Amino acid sequence: MSTAQSIVIVGSMAFDDLAFPRPVPSPHEPGVEGTAFTDVVGGSATYVSLAAVSGAADRADVRVVAIVGDDFPAATLDRLRARGVDTEGVERVAGKTFRWSGRYHEDMVGRDTLDTQLNVFADFNPQLPENYRNSDLVMLGNIHPALQLQVLDQVVTPKLVVADTMNFWIEGERELVGQLLPRIDVLVINDEEARLLVGEHNLARAARAILDLGPDRLIIKRGEYGSLYFDEEGVFSAPALLLDAVNDPTGAGDAFAGGLIGYLAQHAGEGRIDHRIMRHAMVRGTATASFCVEAVGPSGLYGLADEQVDARIRQIHDLVRLDG
Repeated sequence: MSTAQSIVIVGSMAFDDLAFPRPVPSPHEPGVEGTAFTDVVGGSATYVSLAAVSGAADRADVRVVAIVGDDFPAATLDRLRARGVDTEGVERVAGKTFRWSGRYHEDMVGRDTLDTQLNVFADFNPQLPENYRNSDLVMLGNIHPALQLQVLDQVVTPKLVVADTMNFWIEGERELVGQLLPRIDVLVINDEEARLLVGEHNLARAARAILDLGPDRLIIKRGEYGSLYFDEEGVFSAPALLLDAVNDPTGAGDAFAGGLIGYLAQHAGEGRIDHRIMRHAMVRGTATASFCVEAVGPSGLYGLADEQVDARIRQIHDLVRLDG
């Protein structure tokens, strides 16, 4: 295996205020449970970067570009750096950090957004430090497609570009999303977003239509039902793990993407990332995300060890083995 490559991750860092239908372990006080928590550190860049360095024996050089207010705890950035995340690209400005408030339904799948405060994120203008511009892999978190395109204009010949988006941008910025798709290699969206993007309910037909729009590879996240991968060589289905406790689904999709791109960074130096490598990356992303949902916020990712992720990968393999 070749040396892991560098990854630049562009996205949000945020505070989440979370309400749950039943008591879950507190992210602030060990041994304490509650149904509502404020000031839980979140944001796509936080989850992706922690997942990208979690459980990877040959860790990538992970670089983060985001914006936070002067209320964002320095201790959080210290913890990221302690895990091996380069935070030079995190801009701290006067004002309040982006904040999202949500309440989860009884099934812990559906949720209602109660409040969104963009705060300093409203003026996010991602500028990559000079040493970030030659990053081997690029992860574009779920931000305005104009900003995603702006980032792509700053990087120099990346080996792989992965991008996320959401219904809000698909509906409101369809032209810009259309400009983004031919410039990326992997699109990561959920099943609802896939159907909305091309106006097709059948996922097989929707996937083919999305690949015709530009990306070479497509990942469709399906929550508790796992995920699907599509490329010119075929289709792969990665099952979700059956867990005893799902305490907080927030950030699970970002943790999946982080685990995936962290694995891909270990193989990008070998040349073409092929269908087989993508299958393995899907499973590592699934295993990494399983630790995320067991804890509130990203706390399940901070101390994640290689052996823990590998054990979950073996559990996934056992789920689909036909020989018992």
